[in-house]
Amino acid sequence: MEKQSTNNRTKKGSGGYSNITIKKETATRFRSYSKKFGKSHSEVLDGMVCYFKENNLDPFGEGTKIIVDSIKKLERQMMKKIDRLIAIIKNMEKTSIRPTYEMMLILYEAYVRDGRKPKREPVKLQEDRMDFLEPRNTIPKVEHDRMLQEFKEYKEHCNEILNSVEKVEPIMGKPYLKINMGIGDFESLKHQLR
Repeated sequence: MEKQSTNNRTKKGSGGYSNITIKKETATRFRSYSKKFGKSHSEVLDGMVCYFKENNLDPFGEGTKIIVDSIKKLERQMMKKIDRLIAIIKNMEKTSIRPTYEMMLILYEAYVRDGRKPKREPVKLQEDRMDFLEPRNTIPKVEHDRMLQEFKEYKEHCNEILNSVEKVEPIMGKPYLKINMGIGDFESLKHQLR
């Protein structure tokens, strides 16, 4: 029953309570169940009743049948949609993929039967050019003279090294060449050649 206010009017949900007689075991199970939600027993019971009403469920056996039927209905709908997709893919295969494949196969077989190789165009060589005698990259005369002087000095140094080479013929083993050069000269040569 609902609690009446002092104005003799009833207020819905104003905190009025009513007693329901249930077995102790059921009450214990319900209390432990409602603790999971962190809500009062009234709120949990109200939520359960609303859930059963909204989903048109019967807690005594018909509810599970309704759920199973709705799952089967969804499964049938999904299978119909999958069948439609398969039909679309098969149609694409018949109308576009297969004909294209067969045309390519026919062209390839004709090419193989023909046995001819494609004609290659001859490579065109550049015409002989006689302008190689003309100077392209010019450098100043001073730079040119300096480079010639450095080359002359390098050539003289190489001749000095070649003149200091001796042929050594050991008693055992193959003959080899020996350069008579000091360690300092050798190190400076290594530094110059870097």
